[in-house]
Amino acid sequence: MEVGKDGRTWRIGAAADVAWLAEGRTAEGLSITTAIPPIYAGYATFYPLNRISFAAHERAVVDVLIAQTPPQPWWLGYLETGAHDIVFPEAPRVPLYWDWPYVLVEAGPDQALTWRTGHMRGDGSLPDLFFPRDRSWLVSALWDDTWTDIGGPAPLITALCQDPLVNARAVDPDEDPLPPGLIRD
Repeated sequence: MEVGKDGRTWRIGAAADVAWLAEGRTAEGLSITTAIPPIYAGYATFYPLNRISFAAHERAVVDVLIAQTPPQPWWLGYLETGAHDIVFPEAPRVPLYWDWPYVLVEAGPDQALTWRTGHMRGDGSLPDLFFPRDRSWLVSALWDDTWTDIGGPAPLITALCQDPLVNARAVDPDEDPLPPGLIRD
């Protein structure tokens, strides 16, 4: 299926496009592999510091991802909560994690930064889930978390951790990704 936006058509994803994710992650628990499959060389969590705007934080995250990824489409996943923008409300949903419904669309970094008008973690625009077509990394923010998880190549994780606007912290695959100073709801 394709949908129109911004004067062009975009491919809507199906369960087959994220089967690797659904099959590879840990089903339950508090480790980062609850959100990110244990297939990557590195893992981290990130969230914006109070003194950094959502726009500056998200731009920094995407800039690092662009710099570390060959040009290609990205899959953008928007979790349907009933209270947050899913960009394409008429699109079919794909069940992920605990059968939570996502709208999955193949687009790119520009759309990741501009399509959404706020989400559960604040005023930002980033999707709840996104990854490049080659699956070299995966960014995921679970419904009830105020931070975001990522798995990917070690140089990408290092680059994210070195950018002060990203505010990333490396974690081990079996480690609880809860950033210091934050609490679980």
